[in-house]
Amino acid sequence: MASNGKVLIIDDEESLRIACEQTLELDGFSVSTAASGLAGIELARRESFHVVLLDLRMPGMDGIEVLQKLRQESPNAMVILITAYATIESAVKAIKQGAYDYLPKPFTPESLTALVKKAASAARRTLESDCIGQEVERRMPSDVLVGRSEPMNQVMRLIRKAAPMDSTVLITGETGVGKEVAARAVHRLSRRSDKPFVTVDCGTLVETLFESELFGHVKGAFSGAVENTIGKIELADGGTLFLDEIVNITINMQARLLRAVQEREVSRVGSTSKKKVDVRIIAATNRDLQQEVREGRFREDLYYRLNVIHIPVPALRDRPEDIPALTAYYLRKLATDKGKRVSDISDEAMSFLKSHSWPGNVRELINALEFAVVTCEGDGIGLSDLPYGSDDVGQATGAPGGTLLRLEQIEILKALERFRGNKTRAAEYLGINRKTLREKMQKYDL
Repeated sequence: MASNGKVLIIDDEESLRIACEQTLELDGFSVSTAASGLAGIELARRESFHVVLLDLRMPGMDGIEVLQKLRQESPNAMVILITAYATIESAVKAIKQGAYDYLPKPFTPESLTALVKKAASAARRTLESDCIGQEVERRMPSDVLVGRSEPMNQVMRLIRKAAPMDSTVLITGETGVGKEVAARAVHRLSRRSDKPFVTVDCGTLVETLFESELFGHVKGAFSGAVENTIGKIELADGGTLFLDEIVNITINMQARLLRAVQEREVSRVGSTSKKKVDVRIIAATNRDLQQEVREGRFREDLYYRLNVIHIPVPALRDRPEDIPALTAYYLRKLATDKGKRVSDISDEAMSFLKSHSWPGNVRELINALEFAVVTCEGDGIGLSDLPYGSDDVGQATGAPGGTLLRLEQIEILKALERFRGNKTRAAEYLGINRKTLREKMQKYDL
């Protein structure tokens, strides 16, 4: 269960360790203790901590040496040095070497908890910064679920039931329906909502990079590993790990992920040490995982580990009654983002939106509305402002026409950019074969 943070106390004085442990546990922290620097470093190798309370003067390995080792084992942990007034100068020097702050003896329980809370918040901000720095481009420019149809009401009911539990969740649905939005809703309504939400896009990384991305690596583990790096699972400690398009990971990586899910432990690439983690897992896929299991591409044991609570997100074509609400929401959001005074949409344009099949689902609708907001000249969107040719409008309204979707070009370009020009992956993402993609690229001169 998630706590206010995980704290490691390293001090050779037993009475001080016990007093600090009791004080911090009463304030909701999860606390581990070590009586020596070596024991503390070993704990840090096995488990991630937000804050380390470290005595500056200890027999054997002193605090400065322990600090240097901790910077390697737990680079994101905030180290608070416990020091007597006579060694404050040494503590200040240690801060220059990476310590977060120092706590002079004697100290009160109030000063202890106040500083540890401050340090834990700093650690979480650092982790969130790392997540943002490593996270791939967000697929959906929204963190809300919009819709009042019965299919969406069912999704929301499942989310509300699943969120308070720590059960693993599997979210399924076509590309663009908003699986990540649903995952974020589960996290936001859970008891982990103030902890990290870390996204791993399983469809964009080769196996060797994916292993390092997920589990981290130690310095020298492979060519280019110039420093210890924390993996996404450790970054999500206390919070939620979202594995998007889980079906894309290889059988070998599935086996390693299964062990991590079962044991709640991770080992960085190049290291034999294991760290305990407290992570809720949400996985998502646009494919039929049961079919993937039957055809030998996905491990059955991992499938059952992931498919504890299943939330299927419906395609937009199966809930057309939600389109007016979605349109109104995204028009307001996009107009604000683009600095445009667009607030209305014509009846003709809305009729077309409601009748379109939306193969790209909500993402396609957002792209169409963004195009219209950017290019329209008035304060309202008309039928001609939508990024569709007259063939498509004709199918919806009965009018003649003869041009192709302009939006299709945008979607193809985005897919190619997303997969760095890999046509096979882009075609799979778009739901077409590679030959069709190549033909469309030639037709649009892409």
